Amino acid sequence: MEQNDNKNSGLNRRKFLQGAALGLAGMALPLDRADASFWESFFQKHFREMNDAEIKKVLSRLEKECEIKYKKAVKIGNEKAMPGVMFGYGLDLSRCIGCRRCVYGCVDENNQSLDPQIHWITVLRFKKGEKWVDLENAEKYYNPDKVPQDDYFYMPVQCQQCENPPCVRACPTQATWKDPDGIVVIDYNWCIGCRYCMAACPYGARRFNWTEPNRPAEKINPNTHYLGNRPRYKGVVEKCTFCIQRSRNGRYPACVEACPVGARKFGNLLDPESEIRYAIKHKRVFRLKEDLNTNPKFYYFFAYGK
Repeated sequence: MEQNDNKNSGLNRRKFLQGAALGLAGMALPLDRADASFWESFFQKHFREMNDAEIKKVLSRLEKECEIKYKKAVKIGNEKAMPGVMFGYGLDLSRCIGCRRCVYGCVDENNQSLDPQIHWITVLRFKKGEKWVDLENAEKYYNPDKVPQDDYFYMPVQCQQCENPPCVRACPTQATWKDPDGIVVIDYNWCIGCRYCMAACPYGARRFNWTEPNRPAEKINPNTHYLGNRPRYKGVVEKCTFCIQRSRNGRYPACVEACPVGARKFGNLLDPESEIRYAIKHKRVFRLKEDLNTNPKFYYFFAYGK
């Protein structure tokens, strides 16, 4: 019963925020609801307006909701951006073999829905010699017996963690923003599901939960972050966060560890001795759609170079 109340409270609050964002007057509050958890959720502040005590209280409530739903303990962390850190990502296209282990390593780590499937990483396949910058019409679904295939190359695409993110400007409720370490995050409790951010993203990197996310309890990763891989709701947008629950604890994102050929690099752009800085300095580097002035912190490169 309590689980249903929490689910309904989230939906009612989201509808209320949708109406407020659209400027609709006269929306009736559900005054017949009396349980404290419902009203705490309904009037939850914007994440960036809460003090530490308020955040702790919210995390405790959400952990309790997860425990009721999944019958297991789920830790929701709030590790903040570390000073002197600006995360960047590199991907060596000459090494990628199109195996998609990064895709499924990401799913296992970040609690995406399994039915319907939601993937934060899309691996595109291109035939050598063809126009390959046409991301919208690239081949996303391929199923050969063995990879890599002759005459093909592969290009994984995910959130580019733009320094100038158009998705952030498009959000009417400020539910998405760029943190000091460069990670663009989403507060799922403030997202109203308008999908303006998805329309604004030139990389097609955001995903929408059209239905209630479906993930068995035994496959829930219990180590989560409020702005990252905690279980999501129906009607909210989600995307890659550089595995914020790992990277802010000194670990590589799951896709980096899953890659069998070492095509993926990750590190601190502000550290001149970091691996990502070395790759940018010594490899032939490009960024997707640089002409849009989004300034991605996701770099593609080739192994050969200086």
